[in-house]
This record gives sequence, C-alpha cells and structure tokens, in this order.
Amino acid sequence: MASPNLHPMINVAVKAARAAGSIINRAALDVEAVRISQKQVNDFVTEVDQAAEAAIIETLLTAYPDHGIWAEESGREHGDQSSEFIWIIDPLDGTTNFIHGLPVYCVSIALAVKGKIEQAVIYDPSRNDLFTASKGRGAYLNDRRLRVSKRVRLQECLISTGFPFRPGDDFNTYLLMMGDMMKLTTGLRRPGSAALDLAYVAAGYTDGFFECGLQPWDVAAGSLLVTEAGGLVGNFSGDSDFLEQKECMAGAPRIYGQMVSVLGKYSKFASAGEKATVRQTLRSPSAQAEAAPVVDSPDSDADNTAADAPF
Repeated sequence: MASPNLHPMINVAVKAARAAGSIINRAALDVEAVRISQKQVNDFVTEVDQAAEAAIIETLLTAYPDHGIWAEESGREHGDQSSEFIWIIDPLDGTTNFIHGLPVYCVSIALAVKGKIEQAVIYDPSRNDLFTASKGRGAYLNDRRLRVSKRVRLQECLISTGFPFRPGDDFNTYLLMMGDMMKLTTGLRRPGSAALDLAYVAAGYTDGFFECGLQPWDVAAGSLLVTEAGGLVGNFSGDSDFLEQKECMAGAPRIYGQMVSVLGKYSKFASAGEKATVRQTLRSPSAQAEAAPVVDSPDSDADNTAADAPF
C-alpha cells in the first residue's frame, strides 16, 4: 500500500517524534545510567523525558512559532497559549517501563485546533512503529490503514487497562471494575502505556480500553487514532467530551456500548442511583471478599499482563 498522504502538520509532528525517539533509543542502550526522580510516589520522570520533550518543542515551535504547547513535564510554558493551535505532548509515555528496560513505551503528540484534536502521532521507538491520524483522513500504522476490531461480543474480547498507583487512588472501586470486566471478557492486559493502549485499539490488536486518572497528554493522540479507525472514545458513561475528565474508555462501536453497560455505574458522571449501587457494593464485605481472589487467581489472564508497574 502506498504511504498515506500526510497533512503538513503531521509531517512536522513525525519529525519531532522521531527526534525524541532517537534520544530514547540511545538512552535505552544503558538505561541504568539514566538519572531518575519522582514527581510523586510511583510517578517517575527521567532526564530522557526532559530531553525528548525539549527536542519535540524545539521542532514544533521552529515550524510553528505562533502555536501553543501543553507538555507533560513543562506544562504550558512554551509558545503562544492564546493560539487556536495547541500541541499536546507526552515525550515518553510508559516511563516506568522504560526505566526497567521493558520496551513498552512511546512518544505521543497531538494537535488541538479550537479545542478539538485534529492531528495525532504516536511513535514506538523500540519497534519503529509510527501511528498517525488526521481528522477526516483516517488512521495509519506506518503505511497500513487501521481499522478497529470487528468483534461484536464482549465475551470474545481482549481489553487493555491501567492500574491505579498513586496515593489516594480508589483501589477498591477499581478492583470491582476489573472484576466485572474479567468475568465478561477473554482477558485483560496492562501494558503500561495508555497512548499505546489506544493505538492498539485503533489497530485492532485489542478490542477495548479503559482507565481512570489519565491526563490529556496521555490520551489526546490516541483518541484521534481510535475514532479515525472507526472506533469510539469517551468517559465511562459514554460521553465523548472526556479529554480532561480523567476517565477514558475506547473500543469498536459494538464493544464500546457493551463496556458502557458494564463500567457506566463507576463513572464520576453516573446517575445518583448508579453511584449509590457502587457505594453499597463497596460497603459489602462479601463483595470485597469475592473481588479480591479474582486479582490473584492463578487462572486469571491478569497474570499475563505485560507489566505490573505504573506509568
């Protein structure tokens, strides 16, 4: 298949992502020498994150000096924040995997125009996989057009997710969510990079994805990949205005609807009645006892996840 006709802004974003990927790949040759610090408990940043982010910002602002930047490590310190064009950057999504030498991480770059994501690049430097999407032009992996999975029954699906890891995260509710999904699917996977999780939904490698606590830079690029590949993205209630709501769910259309029916009651935006049902379940010792063995069961697909570490 011929290479996709990339939008000019995508070409610049690809150049930026590859520059960051080169920095990451060089550092991966001797990851034990990389300096690491903690932003908070279990939330790491390395000199590689910072160098990759600087390379991306320099490339983007050289091409588009009037655009704004919203980056994970340096926030909104760069460019013109009043611009209609805002680049949303995660220079290394999957930092915890990276510092352990587990090659499941990526560079994520998205462009929001008047608040709507219109361009997206996710680059996996360890595999040299380049995911791109432009609004209305489809999603691609390298030269291949992407389509979401054709599966229509949740019971046949492989679903990816991310575990809570920060102090104050609602672990008990998440265990209930995970228990519900594990009982109704072929299996769950926890690779450790939300951006790649969404890219894999777009590629049809997995059938769906859900996670709490995510930031816009974790999901901006991946969300466009999914929708341009024919899938749906939103919060757990199915609302598509999810980018800054810290809950994200994605999947093929038929699967997405079934996931809403399972996870909707756990949404921050669920009805009062649905929230009351969850609270009652959390207070039930029998329900908690039932949920706990699901996580640790030797027969569970959770044991086959790619990583147990947080992002």
